[in-house]
Amino acid sequence: MRKQRTLRKPIEATGIGLHTGKKVEIKLEPADTNYGVVFYRADKDIYIEAKSENVVDTTLATTLGKNGMVVKTVEHLLAALYGLHIDNILITVWGDEVPIMDGSSAPWVYLLKTAGIREQNAYKKEIIIKKPVKIKEDGKFAALLPSRNFEIHCSINFDNIFIGKQKISVEINESTFTKEISKARTFGFTKDIEYLQAHNLALGGSLDNAIVVDDYGIVNEDPLRYKDEFVRHKVLDAVGDLSIVGYDIKAKYLACKSGHDLNRKLVLKLFKDKEAYEIVGNPHREKIVGSFVWSALEEEK
Repeated sequence: MRKQRTLRKPIEATGIGLHTGKKVEIKLEPADTNYGVVFYRADKDIYIEAKSENVVDTTLATTLGKNGMVVKTVEHLLAALYGLHIDNILITVWGDEVPIMDGSSAPWVYLLKTAGIREQNAYKKEIIIKKPVKIKEDGKFAALLPSRNFEIHCSINFDNIFIGKQKISVEINESTFTKEISKARTFGFTKDIEYLQAHNLALGGSLDNAIVVDDYGIVNEDPLRYKDEFVRHKVLDAVGDLSIVGYDIKAKYLACKSGHDLNRKLVLKLFKDKEAYEIVGNPHREKIVGSFVWSALEEEK
């Protein structure tokens, strides 16, 4: 069982929202032990915790919401936080969407490491899967099985000659996430772009923040970062989506053609079955989100 971690110092960034196409400012700040991952909509003065009950939409991205306010496209940042074992952080956003950056978690990994990561004087709880939890619909499948580690076994099958069938198995830890998963970019198809933008989606999408695929290959001038970058991005999304359980995950995640919606339903099904999991670790300490104590910064002085 490991110690909780936070940032050493605040860090800021600016980018474009993938779906809104709007410029977004974001600030990442250290937080006290047991604070968790919390988004703060500075323009609306509302705090939204990255918890399963706050997932309000999974249309082409994972959206967190509370009292009618939302923060969209959180999964790539959440994946980076989980991959680097950063447990306590306040994320201030001036807008309703997290910047897409280059479509992967790599820029977030860079920013978080630039800010520095500090171990805290409290242990992180673990969620241990005790029996299989499975969900299947429309030819898609996802499951959580017992395991001593966090393993992901993922496969995709697209009706596109360039992508086709891809599969990967990886144990998720800081090293494997950073080297093997974090650089995988989101992707889309030229045939879908016009439809998405007509429905106010992917308005900020470009060759700078996504792999675009047509019938002949990728439209981007830059080559793929991994030969199987598409399935690796699905793993990246899964890490972000599953991180909202709020604990270190001890499970084997199996997925075939899964996505944000099925991942959300899998987490909800898990928590409905109290016999399917066990949470171990330090006693839970209640906190009030918003009454943020800057002890994390004070300790650093």
